[in-house]
Amino acid sequence: MKKIVNIYLYTRYERLWHWLQMVLIFILLVTGLEVHGVYNWLGFHTAVEVHNFTGLTWLIAFAFFVFWVFTTGEWKQYIPTTRKMIEVIRYYAYGIFRGEPHPVPKRREAKHNPLQRLTYLNLAAILLPIQMITGFLYWGYNSWVDWGMPGLSLKVVAWIHIAGGFAIFAFIIVHVYMTTTGHRIFTHTKAMITGWEDVDESVEIEDWERAKQKAIV
Repeated sequence: MKKIVNIYLYTRYERLWHWLQMVLIFILLVTGLEVHGVYNWLGFHTAVEVHNFTGLTWLIAFAFFVFWVFTTGEWKQYIPTTRKMIEVIRYYAYGIFRGEPHPVPKRREAKHNPLQRLTYLNLAAILLPIQMITGFLYWGYNSWVDWGMPGLSLKVVAWIHIAGGFAIFAFIIVHVYMTTTGHRIFTHTKAMITGWEDVDESVEIEDWERAKQKAIV
């Protein structure tokens, strides 16, 4: 039998970073599409300026996030593991529609299940840095010679940046859908606003799922 309890799961900084990043990525996607001629709203030059400013803001905000992750010990939440991976995949593909309990319940010391850990780690350690680096290179194209990179291909950098943008857009679609899979349709969204989330306490958490870290608020 399920025992649902309300716990403080997400800190103020996590919530601020989440929503700030959402706004920045939305602006980047909208202006990026206009820069590539999909539509005409702000005008090409304005779209470029807004896109560049937002991209640099995102880069700075991401640097603060990385600093926060390592100084608070939250990096342990992203340690990848294959344990219960099959169970989690089966749950989202099949079990969730039968009302089965999540095989890896959320806890303050273990916020992410194995699938989330792998996804968020690849996002934060690979996709986002590549997107930011290529965007920065794109922005500083006229300075490549001064930076000692005269042989770099603008076409390659541009294609990698565009591909990264579509990959992030695909992640957002899946992510938004996954936010509706809680006990109620807005459970996860509410948690990212208030910090408090309903979790199933009846499912025992295993030792490997615990991330030993100091308490933070």
